[in-house]
Amino acid sequence: MSTLNVRTDEAMETAIRSLAEKHGSRTDAVRYALLRTYKEDLIEQARADAERLADDPDDQAEILAIQRYMGTAE
Repeated sequence: MSTLNVRTDEAMETAIRSLAEKHGSRTDAVRYALLRTYKEDLIEQARADAERLADDPDDQAEILAIQRYMGTAE
């Protein structure tokens, strides 16, 4: 496991203290915040991809072909 040094200002210290009370330690608070932010970024990217693909006629045709193959197309 590696170590990361981060410079914090008063707003960051307030956030870390608050999260540490909930998650057990400053380290756990930072881990939680990083992983949650990463997860939110992944979800946002998936949402953007879904919106982009929803407007793609080739992708829609592929979805329909799969649904027909699986017997679920209406």
